Amino acid sequence: MNLILGGVALYGILVGGLYLLQDSMIFRRDIAAKGSYPLPSGNERLELRAANGDRLVGNLVRATGRSRGLVIGFSGNAWNADDCTTFLAHRLKDVDIVVFHYRGYTPSEGRPSEAALFEDALLIHDTMVKGMAPERTYAFGFSLGSGVAAYLAAQRPLAGQLLVTPFDSIEAVAASRYMVVPVRYLLKHPFRSTQHLADKAVPTAVILASDDRIVPRERSERLIEALVDPVMVETIPESTHGGIYDMEMIDGLLRTALDRLEARALANGTVAAAG
Repeated sequence: MNLILGGVALYGILVGGLYLLQDSMIFRRDIAAKGSYPLPSGNERLELRAANGDRLVGNLVRATGRSRGLVIGFSGNAWNADDCTTFLAHRLKDVDIVVFHYRGYTPSEGRPSEAALFEDALLIHDTMVKGMAPERTYAFGFSLGSGVAAYLAAQRPLAGQLLVTPFDSIEAVAASRYMVVPVRYLLKHPFRSTQHLADKAVPTAVILASDDRIVPRERSERLIEALVDPVMVETIPESTHGGIYDMEMIDGLLRTALDRLEARALANGTVAAAG
Protein backbone atom coordinates (compact mmCIF):
# COMPACT_ATOMS: atom_id res chain seq x y z
CA MET A 1 0.00 0.00 0.00
CA ASN A 2 2.83 2.37 0.86
CA LEU A 3 4.42 1.66 -2.52
CA ILE A 4 1.15 2.43 -4.30
CA LEU A 5 0.67 5.66 -2.40
CA GLY A 6 4.28 6.60 -3.07
CA GLY A 7 3.85 5.94 -6.78
CA VAL A 8 0.68 8.04 -6.88
CA ALA A 9 2.47 10.86 -5.10
CA LEU A 10 5.41 10.74 -7.52
CA TYR A 11 3.03 10.73 -10.48
CA GLY A 12 1.24 13.74 -9.04
CA ILE A 13 4.54 15.57 -8.64
CA LEU A 14 5.47 14.74 -12.23
CA VAL A 15 2.16 15.95 -13.64
CA GLY A 16 2.08 19.03 -11.45
CA GLY A 17 5.66 19.91 -12.33
CA LEU A 18 5.01 19.62 -16.06
CA TYR A 19 1.91 21.78 -15.74
CA LEU A 20 3.75 24.51 -13.83
CA LEU A 21 6.83 24.42 -16.07
CA GLN A 22 5.10 24.25 -19.46
CA ASP A 23 5.39 27.98 -20.18
CA SER A 24 9.16 27.96 -19.66
CA MET A 25 9.48 24.73 -21.69
CA ILE A 26 7.51 26.02 -24.68
CA PHE A 27 8.69 29.64 -24.65
CA ARG A 28 12.49 29.59 -24.21
CA ARG A 29 12.91 33.28 -23.53
CA ASP A 30 16.12 32.63 -21.62
CA ILE A 31 17.90 31.21 -24.66
CA ALA A 32 16.45 33.74 -27.10
CA ALA A 33 17.23 36.80 -24.97
CA LYS A 34 20.18 38.03 -27.04
CA GLY A 35 21.02 37.95 -30.72
CA SER A 36 24.27 36.40 -31.91
CA TYR A 37 24.69 38.24 -35.21
CA PRO A 38 24.55 41.90 -36.28
CA LEU A 39 21.37 43.07 -37.97
CA PRO A 40 21.59 43.80 -41.70
CA SER A 41 22.51 47.31 -42.74
CA GLY A 42 19.45 49.42 -43.38
CA ASN A 43 17.38 47.54 -40.82
CA GLU A 44 14.44 49.58 -39.55
CA ARG A 45 13.29 49.11 -35.95
CA LEU A 46 9.53 48.80 -35.57
CA GLU A 47 7.22 49.16 -32.59
CA LEU A 48 3.57 48.21 -32.17
CA ARG A 49 1.21 48.15 -29.22
CA ALA A 50 -0.81 45.06 -28.41
CA ALA A 51 -4.44 45.51 -27.39
CA ASN A 52 -3.46 45.41 -23.70
CA GLY A 53 -0.74 48.02 -24.18
CA ASP A 54 2.29 45.72 -24.30
CA ARG A 55 5.03 47.07 -26.57
CA LEU A 56 6.08 44.79 -29.45
CA VAL A 57 9.45 45.33 -31.09
CA GLY A 58 10.45 44.11 -34.53
CA ASN A 59 12.56 44.64 -37.63
CA LEU A 60 11.94 45.60 -41.24
CA VAL A 61 14.53 44.94 -43.93
CA ARG A 62 13.47 46.29 -47.31
CA ALA A 63 14.16 44.50 -50.57
CA THR A 64 17.10 45.43 -52.73
CA GLY A 65 15.43 46.86 -55.81
CA ARG A 66 11.87 45.91 -56.70
CA SER A 67 10.19 43.82 -54.01
CA ARG A 68 8.44 40.56 -54.88
CA GLY A 69 6.33 40.88 -51.75
CA LEU A 70 6.37 40.91 -47.97
CA VAL A 71 7.67 37.99 -45.90
CA ILE A 72 6.54 37.98 -42.26
CA GLY A 73 8.84 35.70 -40.29
CA PHE A 74 7.94 33.81 -37.11
CA SER A 75 11.00 32.44 -35.32
CA GLY A 76 11.48 29.31 -33.26
CA ASN A 77 10.88 29.33 -29.52
CA ALA A 78 14.59 29.67 -28.71
CA TRP A 79 15.58 31.83 -31.69
CA ASN A 80 16.12 35.54 -31.20
CA ALA A 81 14.03 37.52 -33.68
CA ASP A 82 17.02 39.70 -34.64
CA ASP A 83 18.92 36.57 -35.69
CA CYS A 84 15.89 35.31 -37.60
CA THR A 85 15.77 38.66 -39.41
CA THR A 86 19.45 38.40 -40.34
CA PHE A 87 19.06 34.78 -41.47
CA LEU A 88 16.24 35.65 -43.86
CA ALA A 89 17.67 38.96 -45.08
CA HIS A 90 20.99 37.43 -46.08
CA ARG A 91 19.24 34.79 -48.19
CA LEU A 92 16.26 36.61 -49.65
CA LYS A 93 17.27 39.98 -51.09
CA ASP A 94 14.23 40.62 -53.30
CA VAL A 95 11.48 40.67 -50.66
CA ASP A 96 10.66 42.95 -47.75
CA ILE A 97 11.17 41.08 -44.46
CA VAL A 98 9.44 41.72 -41.14
CA VAL A 99 10.18 39.77 -37.95
CA PHE A 100 8.97 40.71 -34.46
CA HIS A 101 10.16 39.54 -31.07
CA TYR A 102 7.34 37.47 -29.57
CA ARG A 103 5.31 38.94 -26.73
CA GLY A 104 7.42 38.63 -23.59
CA TYR A 105 10.68 38.07 -25.48
CA THR A 106 13.10 40.94 -24.81
CA PRO A 107 12.72 43.74 -25.87
CA SER A 108 8.98 43.08 -26.45
CA GLU A 109 6.89 43.38 -23.30
CA GLY A 110 4.33 41.16 -21.60
CA ARG A 111 4.11 37.38 -21.26
CA PRO A 112 4.09 34.86 -24.12
CA SER A 113 1.15 32.55 -24.69
CA GLU A 114 -0.55 30.92 -27.65
CA ALA A 115 -3.33 33.50 -27.51
CA ALA A 116 -0.84 36.40 -27.34
CA LEU A 117 1.26 35.16 -30.26
CA PHE A 118 -1.83 34.60 -32.40
CA GLU A 119 -3.24 38.03 -31.55
CA ASP A 120 0.09 39.69 -32.32
CA ALA A 121 0.45 37.86 -35.65
CA LEU A 122 -2.82 39.42 -36.83
CA LEU A 123 -1.75 42.84 -35.59
CA ILE A 124 1.63 42.61 -37.34
CA HIS A 125 0.06 41.41 -40.58
CA ASP A 126 -2.70 43.99 -40.67
CA THR A 127 -0.42 46.89 -39.75
CA MET A 128 2.34 46.03 -42.23
CA VAL A 129 0.01 45.19 -45.10
CA LYS A 130 -1.95 48.40 -44.60
CA GLY A 131 1.20 50.49 -44.39
CA MET A 132 3.25 48.86 -47.13
CA ALA A 133 0.54 47.59 -49.53
CA PRO A 134 2.69 44.67 -50.78
CA GLU A 135 1.71 42.88 -53.95
CA ARG A 136 1.72 39.60 -52.04
CA THR A 137 2.28 38.58 -48.41
CA TYR A 138 3.84 35.35 -47.18
CA ALA A 139 4.29 33.84 -43.72
CA PHE A 140 7.54 32.00 -43.00
CA GLY A 141 7.33 29.98 -39.78
CA PHE A 142 10.17 28.11 -38.11
CA SER A 143 9.47 25.36 -35.55
CA LEU A 144 7.18 27.02 -32.97
CA GLY A 145 6.72 29.81 -35.50
CA SER A 146 5.18 27.33 -37.92
CA GLY A 147 2.22 27.15 -35.55
CA VAL A 148 1.88 30.93 -35.57
CA ALA A 149 2.19 31.06 -39.37
CA ALA A 150 -0.46 28.36 -39.76
CA TYR A 151 -2.87 30.35 -37.61
CA LEU A 152 -2.22 33.53 -39.60
CA ALA A 153 -2.71 31.65 -42.88
CA ALA A 154 -6.11 30.50 -41.64
CA GLN A 155 -7.17 34.03 -40.70
CA ARG A 156 -5.79 36.25 -43.46
CA PRO A 157 -5.53 36.02 -47.29
CA LEU A 158 -1.86 35.09 -47.61
CA ALA A 159 -0.26 34.29 -50.96
CA GLY A 160 1.46 31.34 -49.27
CA GLN A 161 3.41 30.04 -46.31
CA LEU A 162 6.71 28.28 -45.69
CA LEU A 163 6.86 25.97 -42.66
CA VAL A 164 10.26 24.71 -41.45
CA THR A 165 10.34 21.69 -39.10
CA PRO A 166 6.59 22.05 -38.43
CA PHE A 167 4.25 19.96 -36.28
CA ASP A 168 0.59 19.03 -36.46
CA SER A 169 0.18 20.34 -32.90
CA ILE A 170 2.30 20.87 -29.83
CA GLU A 171 -0.39 18.91 -28.05
CA ALA A 172 0.44 15.84 -30.16
CA VAL A 173 4.19 16.35 -29.75
CA ALA A 174 3.81 16.54 -25.97
CA ALA A 175 1.48 13.53 -25.89
CA SER A 176 4.06 11.42 -27.74
CA ARG A 177 6.78 12.51 -25.33
CA TYR A 178 4.81 12.22 -22.08
CA MET A 179 2.58 9.25 -22.80
CA VAL A 180 1.46 8.72 -19.19
CA VAL A 181 0.41 12.35 -18.73
CA PRO A 182 -3.13 13.60 -19.64
CA VAL A 183 -1.67 16.26 -21.94
CA ARG A 184 -4.99 17.30 -23.47
CA TYR A 185 -6.31 18.46 -20.12
CA LEU A 186 -3.13 20.14 -18.89
CA LEU A 187 -1.66 21.92 -21.90
CA LYS A 188 -2.42 25.64 -22.11
CA HIS A 189 -0.79 26.22 -25.50
CA PRO A 190 -1.78 23.38 -27.89
CA PHE A 191 -0.88 25.15 -31.18
CA ARG A 192 -3.14 22.92 -33.30
CA SER A 193 -1.84 23.70 -36.78
CA THR A 194 -3.77 20.96 -38.58
CA GLN A 195 -6.99 22.27 -37.09
CA HIS A 196 -6.22 25.80 -38.27
CA LEU A 197 -5.32 24.68 -41.79
CA ALA A 198 -8.15 22.20 -42.29
CA ASP A 199 -9.83 22.93 -45.63
CA LYS A 200 -7.68 26.05 -46.14
CA ALA A 201 -6.34 26.14 -49.69
CA VAL A 202 -3.25 28.18 -48.84
CA PRO A 203 -0.15 27.28 -50.89
CA THR A 204 2.38 25.75 -48.51
CA ALA A 205 6.05 24.80 -48.76
CA VAL A 206 7.63 22.57 -46.11
CA ILE A 207 11.27 21.97 -45.18
CA LEU A 208 12.12 19.12 -42.80
CA ALA A 209 15.24 17.96 -40.94
CA SER A 210 16.24 14.34 -41.55
CA ASP A 211 17.18 13.71 -37.90
CA ASP A 212 14.73 15.87 -35.97
CA ARG A 213 14.78 14.90 -32.28
CA ILE A 214 12.48 17.75 -31.24
CA VAL A 215 9.54 17.33 -33.63
CA PRO A 216 9.03 13.62 -34.39
CA ARG A 217 8.76 12.85 -38.10
CA GLU A 218 5.24 11.52 -37.62
CA ARG A 219 4.07 14.87 -36.31
CA SER A 220 5.37 16.69 -39.40
CA GLU A 221 3.90 14.05 -41.71
CA ARG A 222 0.45 14.42 -40.11
CA LEU A 223 0.58 18.12 -40.86
CA ILE A 224 1.67 17.52 -44.46
CA GLU A 225 -1.19 15.06 -44.96
CA ALA A 226 -3.63 17.78 -43.88
CA LEU A 227 -2.35 20.39 -46.35
CA VAL A 228 -4.76 21.24 -49.15
CA ASP A 229 -2.19 22.81 -51.48
CA PRO A 230 1.41 21.68 -50.80
CA VAL A 231 3.75 23.15 -53.42
CA MET A 232 7.01 21.77 -52.00
CA VAL A 233 8.05 19.22 -49.38
CA GLU A 234 11.81 18.75 -48.98
CA THR A 235 14.03 17.08 -46.37
CA ILE A 236 17.60 18.23 -45.78
CA PRO A 237 19.84 15.16 -45.33
CA GLU A 238 21.98 14.77 -42.21
CA SER A 239 20.32 17.71 -40.49
CA THR A 240 18.89 18.20 -37.02
CA HIS A 241 16.09 20.40 -35.72
CA GLY A 242 18.45 23.20 -34.75
CA GLY A 243 21.34 22.40 -37.08
CA ILE A 244 19.19 22.69 -40.20
CA TYR A 245 19.92 26.42 -40.36
CA ASP A 246 23.66 25.78 -40.73
CA MET A 247 23.16 23.56 -43.78
CA GLU A 248 24.05 25.11 -47.14
CA MET A 249 21.09 23.36 -48.75
CA ILE A 250 18.56 25.46 -46.85
CA ASP A 251 19.65 28.61 -48.67
CA GLY A 252 18.56 27.24 -52.02
CA LEU A 253 15.40 25.70 -50.59
CA LEU A 254 14.29 29.04 -49.16
CA ARG A 255 14.54 30.60 -52.60
CA THR A 256 12.89 27.61 -54.27
CA ALA A 257 10.03 27.75 -51.76
CA LEU A 258 9.48 31.45 -52.46
CA ASP A 259 9.57 30.84 -56.22
CA ARG A 260 6.98 28.07 -56.00
CA LEU A 261 4.72 30.00 -53.67
CA GLU A 262 4.89 33.01 -55.96
CA ALA A 263 4.18 30.88 -59.04
CA ARG A 264 1.12 29.36 -57.37
CA ALA A 265 -0.06 32.80 -56.24
CA LEU A 266 0.28 34.12 -59.79
CA ALA A 267 -1.62 31.14 -61.13
CA ASN A 268 -4.34 31.74 -58.54
CA GLY A 269 -4.35 35.49 -59.11
CA THR A 270 -3.64 36.00 -55.42
CA VAL A 271 -2.79 39.34 -53.87
CA ALA A 272 -2.75 40.06 -50.16
CA ALA A 273 -5.13 42.60 -48.70
CA ALA A 274 -5.32 44.14 -45.25
CA GLY A 275 -7.34 42.08 -42.82
